[in-house]
Amino acid sequence: MRIRFGECTLDAECRELRDARGAVPLPPRAFDLLAHLAERRPRAVSKDDLLGALWPDAFVTESNLAGLVAEIRRAIGDDARDPRWLRTVHGFGYAFSDGAAIAADESAVFRLVWGAREVPLADGENLLGRDPEAPVAIDDPTVSRHHARILVAGGLARLEDLGSKNGTWRRGRRLAGPELLEDGDEIRIGPATLTFRAFPPAGPTETGFE
Repeated sequence: MRIRFGECTLDAECRELRDARGAVPLPPRAFDLLAHLAERRPRAVSKDDLLGALWPDAFVTESNLAGLVAEIRRAIGDDARDPRWLRTVHGFGYAFSDGAAIAADESAVFRLVWGAREVPLADGENLLGRDPEAPVAIDDPTVSRHHARILVAGGLARLEDLGSKNGTWRRGRRLAGPELLEDGDEIRIGPATLTFRAFPPAGPTETGFE
């Protein structure tokens, strides 16, 4: 199982959690809890079931479980008062929010839609800027020569500003660091507004999520 949610990517088989900065450290049992809930999304899982799965040969209290949930929330930047990803089901257990996750597809085809143009994105680095050799060349004085890039790898695409003077914008917000792109994201660079699209080889991606 490999999914992404917000800036994070969870790879249960490789036992790896990553965000825009790289690998996110998470203790083994906390990782097991996150993977267990993500695999069963959007179903709520009872505390008894979780305790049995995580501590099959030991008696522990619910406070141990709550401690792991707090560790996960710190690692993924979730807010217990207004959770987006890890939801507390009071009096029962916990659930991983279905609306936050997108399955990572190694065979996905990524494109940028710019007016009537559709620009395919290749694996690796795709430059955006004023450079006429860039895959997405934007001829405008407000755009830097090498303004931004989209890195495509492992079925995911990541947008990164390259120190441009006027910034790179995603969903109406200026990038402060690399961000994972989702199907339908609007990207603005100078006067150009581009739409990021993700397709499987045969047609539009059907994620069933947000």
